[in-house]
Amino acid sequence: MSGQQQTLFESVPVERLQLQSKEDLIEFIKLQQKVNETILKDNKRLRLLNNELEQKTLYVEDHYITLKNKFFGKSSEKSPSKEDQRKARGPKKRRKKIQLPSLRYPNAPLIERDVELESLPSCKCCGKEMMDSGMTENNEYLTVIPAQHIVIRQKCHKYRCGKCHGSIVTAPAPPRIKPGSGYSDKMVIDIALSKYCDLIPIERYSSIAGRGGLEDLPPHSLIAQTHYLAEFVMGAYERVKAEILREKVLRADETPHRMLEDNAGKAWYLWGFSTLESCYFDIRNTRSGVVASELLIDSNCQYLVSDVFSGYRKAVKQTNKERAKNNGPPIVNIYCNAHARRKFKEAEAKFPLESKDFVDLYRKVYRLEKIAKARPPGRILRARKYMTKQFEKMRQLALNNIAGYSTKSSIGKAYGYFLKNYKGLTAFITHPDLPIDNNLQESLLRSPVVGRKTWYGTHSQRGAKTAAIIFTLVESCKLNQTNPRDYFKKLVQNIHQGKNSLTPKEFKNWNSPRKVDTFS
Repeated sequence: MSGQQQTLFESVPVERLQLQSKEDLIEFIKLQQKVNETILKDNKRLRLLNNELEQKTLYVEDHYITLKNKFFGKSSEKSPSKEDQRKARGPKKRRKKIQLPSLRYPNAPLIERDVELESLPSCKCCGKEMMDSGMTENNEYLTVIPAQHIVIRQKCHKYRCGKCHGSIVTAPAPPRIKPGSGYSDKMVIDIALSKYCDLIPIERYSSIAGRGGLEDLPPHSLIAQTHYLAEFVMGAYERVKAEILREKVLRADETPHRMLEDNAGKAWYLWGFSTLESCYFDIRNTRSGVVASELLIDSNCQYLVSDVFSGYRKAVKQTNKERAKNNGPPIVNIYCNAHARRKFKEAEAKFPLESKDFVDLYRKVYRLEKIAKARPPGRILRARKYMTKQFEKMRQLALNNIAGYSTKSSIGKAYGYFLKNYKGLTAFITHPDLPIDNNLQESLLRSPVVGRKTWYGTHSQRGAKTAAIIFTLVESCKLNQTNPRDYFKKLVQNIHQGKNSLTPKEFKNWNSPRKVDTFS
């Protein structure tokens, strides 16, 4: 606001107005009226602009919530049951809160510190010097000690003969994953698990170390350490594969893998095969069923749980031909009900009424499966037999409705998928060891998929093999609820000592709270 405009809004003393002529007063009033009109117009324009901005804000906020739900909302396809909704509305039971960190984390190291006054205080009542009562007021808190990178200078002593001086013997250096390397076994394991367990890119690991005081740590050198570790633990990787081959029920799934270099124009895929306690990965430059058949031919598998990918059907067909020559048991394809249910969930947007019955019936099926899992193995089939009625009802509904819809429509595809694969979808009802879906194997692929998005892929076939080996051992540890860092620590120690390479399953059986392990 200019000085002239500021003067117009100041109150004018009456004495000064009385001294002005009539013409000056008229001019003054006209000028004030013009200013008032300008202010009123500006106020009206600003009100309209404010209303417009408020509307735009509401639209942007609504759009933001929609996008947030899309990207960060609940990804599970599970629909809440009436029982779940009732429980959600009811009073929630409060968990007993453990406030002391020493009780919440009993395995964490505990350090006690005495807090004392430098000089004894005086009594507020009599003024006499006070003494320590022996009582304390205790409180606890968690703290963190940042990772420290230490350089160790290793001196291998040399021994000479004091008599003839004809020989020198040097004390051998302790065994290492990579002899002569500039990194200890502990650091090699930390680098590899930071990438393949915690999904931290190597460049970020280097940056973190730089902020901790270890600047200019070369990422390429760190990547090489992961290759050394993978080659060092190859025996454990092969033993996990042997565990897979011995099982009768196998889960299988595959996902694209980015090969940044040395791909020869071919697409690469990460293949996963798993049981309840073991997970095996292999990275190949094909999605052909040959990859699965190579593994199945050497296996004891009798049931292959997967999605309806033609590669698995081809692999089972080829394997059964080979087994028929030796009168071996055939393999049966078992299909994933989560995929069938997903088809109807996807069709809900355009065909809500047609999809609702199937989604509701599948909800009942999964509720029965939850009851069955809570029972001993001998009583699983007793709970599962009640699913037959639900599946028969879905089958009849699909048969009655499929003719009325195009096979290219979402609901038509859902009907066709369910009817065509009905036998494979319902085989689990009569076999207690078969799962209702393939969600376990799909969850094992989650870390490799997130890692693929984080570090974009692997640069070479050696890097792809490294990823397959370390992901195999890490995801197997997760299946056995074992800390991968504890497992790799023991695995490397055993290999140095010439012992067998423990698999995560064997490590779980070997490990117990009474055993204490040291590693340097």
